Amino acid sequence: MAKKEKNKEKKTSIGGQAVMEGVMMRGRTAMATAVRDQDGIIRVESTRIKPVSKRPLFLRLPLVRGCVSFVESMITGTKTLMRSAEVYGEGEPTKFEKWLAEKLKIDLMGIVIGLSLILGAFLAMFLFIWLPIFLTGLLEKIIGGGFSFDKISRAFIEGGVKILVFISYIALASLLKDIKRTFMYHGAEHKTITCYEKGLDLTVENVKKCSRIHDRCGTTYMVLLLIISIFIFVLVEALFTMFDINVLGIYRSLLKIALLPFVAGISYEILKGLSKTQSPLVIPFKIPGILIQKFLTTKEPDDDMIEVAITAFKTVYDMDEDESIETKKFVIPEKVSVLTEKVKAKLLENGIDEEAESEWIVSIVLGINRSDVYSDTLVSPKNIDAINKIVEERITGRPLWYCIGNTEFYGYTINVDERVLIPRPETEELVANALKVINNNSVVLDLCTGSGAIAIAVQKEKNCKVIASDISVDALTLAKENAKLNGAEIEFVESNLFENITDIKFDVILSNPPYIKSEDISSLQKEVKDFEPNLALDGGVDGLDFYRVIVEKAKEYLNPNGYLFLEYGIGQENDIKDMLSDFSKIEIIKDLQGINRIIKAVK
Repeated sequence: MAKKEKNKEKKTSIGGQAVMEGVMMRGRTAMATAVRDQDGIIRVESTRIKPVSKRPLFLRLPLVRGCVSFVESMITGTKTLMRSAEVYGEGEPTKFEKWLAEKLKIDLMGIVIGLSLILGAFLAMFLFIWLPIFLTGLLEKIIGGGFSFDKISRAFIEGGVKILVFISYIALASLLKDIKRTFMYHGAEHKTITCYEKGLDLTVENVKKCSRIHDRCGTTYMVLLLIISIFIFVLVEALFTMFDINVLGIYRSLLKIALLPFVAGISYEILKGLSKTQSPLVIPFKIPGILIQKFLTTKEPDDDMIEVAITAFKTVYDMDEDESIETKKFVIPEKVSVLTEKVKAKLLENGIDEEAESEWIVSIVLGINRSDVYSDTLVSPKNIDAINKIVEERITGRPLWYCIGNTEFYGYTINVDERVLIPRPETEELVANALKVINNNSVVLDLCTGSGAIAIAVQKEKNCKVIASDISVDALTLAKENAKLNGAEIEFVESNLFENITDIKFDVILSNPPYIKSEDISSLQKEVKDFEPNLALDGGVDGLDFYRVIVEKAKEYLNPNGYLFLEYGIGQENDIKDMLSDFSKIEIIKDLQGINRIIKAVK
């Protein structure tokens, strides 16, 4: 029996950071943040970054690279945190923000990030420089009797206080729900990277089995930085003592700040060195960071969090491997008014100059009135996705109502796609006029029913017997779905006009048959000729083929004084009227645009 091949361990430079409801991963050439939004959808934003190998030589020197990495991680981390938060907040700038950007050329987001970094620096100085000095002085006063620590002892004590402050700060922060969830995402980040490094497939089940402790963690880096700063500051104090140099307190504090880049550089190099070996000799140096990771800064993630971390990792990994992969932007909430304008601009850019279409798309997806599409209500990313999907379909030339999937006809929802003609408003006039002579005892025939819109409207309005026919099996399938959707009881018959209609007489026959001349089909709008079924458009050489058959057969199927209602194309009324010479009464009816559109004939 062959031995099971052991998973080969892999190395990766990919590292990460937990953000609000998500994870940021950073590789050699790319960075990606994956965030799960309030609808449960994983949103991804990615960007290309300059590889370390292409930076100036000076920035890649030992110690210098650690300082650069420290500053860079602070800036990138702040930006990423704020960007992930936008998935839940207002994605569109306020009027004040726009005014600053347009009039004063001020990037408010940049200012906020800058202020955050400055405030963070002041907070760090307060917690790790001033507070330890204050608490050490307080301890001297508690001991009393004029007691004072020597400079080297003071440096050790201040360093110990720094570590206690750091641990206390993290422990208190972890009590907050949002911070606890961030620490859970931190755990997901570590587990995902570890899973890859173990050579396992990146699945939720595999990631769950992996450790949430990682040697390259920022927590370990911070602990190393604090410990190393203690020894460096002790060394400085020892040198001051050796050479009998007296430095005032404020200058001592400034010196500690000045030494921070040096401390950061050393800590970075030590962290890199420790992460490359699992020798028992270095375990004592790793233990402090491991303990803080285990008990404070990482928590066991749930499956959803792991899925987010895997998404971020895979995005970066793929981008590192393939430079042609395009970057992505978060879909973030924005005001419905702004979204409507964007849709309008996108349609116009692609030759669709119909303001109403942008309003219809937005209002239908959001389930609001068209009059409300210019409000300041925020639209969720999920709905923005749905709107963008329709817009992308629409700019291909596909008719709006096919993109949406349904339309309204006479107050009823009618599903439509390429199997059927989209019901037009003028056809509602055909129904409205027919309903004037139909009652609940009437028997009605709808020829060339298509989507079933005419038959459904008549049956629902008058609760009468309705038979609907069409030669297209696909059209009848959709018509039956529409009848069920609207609760209409209709008998559908597959038939080429009257061919399969037998042994029944009707009080009213309605039809909106194909009436476009064959030679005119190619000159129709792209939306019509390329998408709507030719079978529902082509009326033959003169566009009147169907009318000849309908008029010839209608009298056989109509009861005495029965009605025939036909919709037709512009300018066809006289030809059709001549065909109806055997009918007792003929009336031409105009549509709402004042165009002759419907003919009514009485047997």
